[in-house]
Amino acid sequence: MFLVHLERSERRILYSWRYFCFMILRIQTEINMKFLLSINYIFWLILSALFFAVGEFLSKKFALGPKFIYVALMLITYSLGVLAWLPAILQRNSLSIVGTMWSVLSLLTTILIGVLIFGEKIGTLGIIGMVTAVVSIILLSVG
Repeated sequence: MFLVHLERSERRILYSWRYFCFMILRIQTEINMKFLLSINYIFWLILSALFFAVGEFLSKKFALGPKFIYVALMLITYSLGVLAWLPAILQRNSLSIVGTMWSVLSLLTTILIGVLIFGEKIGTLGIIGMVTAVVSIILLSVG
């Protein structure tokens, strides 16, 4: 509706400005994507798993003493974890490998938080499971 009341030359200027802004945003997005994809996918998986682990830490804090701030922080950290996951899946483009690696990394970081921060105990079978998980990450990243 606004454009109807503008002169033809004013509309051209407005369209030119809008096109210019669109092109700047497109170039910026391409530069950002190139930068994001230049970083190894394993870095993004580790970062995503760490965000997930922080979310798990916050959920444990929420379980110990429910507060709304924990829920808000969980939403933020889980969202950041998903955003960190996207460059990894874009680079590797193999859900079976990247997804499994992410699951194992998230599992390991969650266990470490439980043991180191909350003093939870892990038995011999749990330690064997963690070692096996690390071996699976190595095998998947090489393959």
